[in-house]
Amino acid sequence: MLLAGDIGGTKTLLGLFTPKPDRPSAIDVGEFVTLDYQGLEPMIEAFLESRDVEPRHIEAACFGVAGAVTDQIARMTNVPWLVDATAIDERLKFRRTHVLNDLETLAYGVTVLEADELTMLQRGVPHANGNAAVIAAGTGLGEGLLLNVHGRFVPGASEGGHADFAPRTPREIDLLRELTRIYGRVSYETILSGPGLVNVYQFTHQSFGTSPVRTLGAISPAHLCPAIGHVAEPTELPAQISRAALDRACDQCVEALDIFVTVYGAEAGNIALRTVATAGVYVGGGIAPKILPALQSGTFLDAFRAKEPMADFVATIPVAVILNPDAGLLGAAVHAQQLSVGA
Repeated sequence: MLLAGDIGGTKTLLGLFTPKPDRPSAIDVGEFVTLDYQGLEPMIEAFLESRDVEPRHIEAACFGVAGAVTDQIARMTNVPWLVDATAIDERLKFRRTHVLNDLETLAYGVTVLEADELTMLQRGVPHANGNAAVIAAGTGLGEGLLLNVHGRFVPGASEGGHADFAPRTPREIDLLRELTRIYGRVSYETILSGPGLVNVYQFTHQSFGTSPVRTLGAISPAHLCPAIGHVAEPTELPAQISRAALDRACDQCVEALDIFVTVYGAEAGNIALRTVATAGVYVGGGIAPKILPALQSGTFLDAFRAKEPMADFVATIPVAVILNPDAGLLGAAVHAQQLSVGA
């Protein structure tokens, strides 16, 4: 039996899988609020106990973590957790455990996705021997790569979401200027994430204060527009902004989502160039499927392709949105299966 985990800033998925030749098969999946637990180990214990599974029955475990991983230790970016593979093994006595960056596990998931788990934004001209890339906006912004080594994809991690934001238009320059005033330094994640969409929303509504707004909980009702109204939980605000924009109920929300999608497309084009992703760019994360009509409107691809003198090249790169919400968990299971057979 395999144990897989997709450890996010907001929610965590843990799943039990059976090894299969083509793709691990899910037995049971549990969803947890990440900050309801003091760390990953007690969450795993609660999950296994609730499923009446002894840790000794786990052949291999893999956990994708939203943060940089060094020597099998990850400090999560948006959660005060330290995820240590050695500590997990010592406490739970698993046979093999690996901790990977969450976009690295998503990249493993991409290698086994079926056609109906994707929707194409640009079919392009895929190259079987080319590299691929993944980009995913959610609680934060993750990026990853799949290098093609002798016909086999080898996933790799990246912290490119924390790279400096590069504006492309006068309006984006204004946005950078305002975010710099608030935050000091502006990364792509400052815009391309749930809290990032709220940042752009505040910009288009001219509602920024004078101090940093680093969590959604810091947004007060005074920042809300009539199209959104009352929001019971601050974490609901990004979805409400997207809905108001898609319904065209608020011009400022429409502009906020338009900026978000344009910057998303531009950065997806950047990672396509950095990895020479002729096998495709895959857009994952929790936000993309929820704003799919906006991604399909053309704005995303216009920004993706605006890469002179490489515009013709990026126009040939396939671009797909990942529809499977458990793709990262699946990727962790794929890697756990490789661990179990010594791959």
